Amino acid sequence: MPKAKSLLLGIFVGGVVGAGTALITTPSTGKSMRSLIKEQLIEWKQLANNLRKDGKQLKEQLTKTSREGALLVKELTQEMKTSVEDWKNTVEPHQENIKEYLEHIETSLKDLEDKVKKD
Repeated sequence: MPKAKSLLLGIFVGGVVGAGTALITTPSTGKSMRSLIKEQLIEWKQLANNLRKDGKQLKEQLTKTSREGALLVKELTQEMKTSVEDWKNTVEPHQENIKEYLEHIETSLKDLEDKVKKD
């Protein structure tokens, strides 16, 4: 928001300086000068209104996007938790079988070592 205020302040100051310079250096009549200033003032008002409208739309879009992002992160987190739980439930019953199988292999290797040592 500070950048937008700086931009608007810069536009305003630039306009005032430009108008002042035009008043001092122009050889135009007062009537044509007033007409020119009036046209520029209308253009600047339109520009300020457009900037304000665009800023409001940008703010609304950022708000909407951040809400959607937060919801997406929440859903993704929940899906990951569910996936981890499913994986855990799938693997746990087999852990005991794998442990028993490894113990059996270890026992077989010890028996084999003992036989090799005896021979």
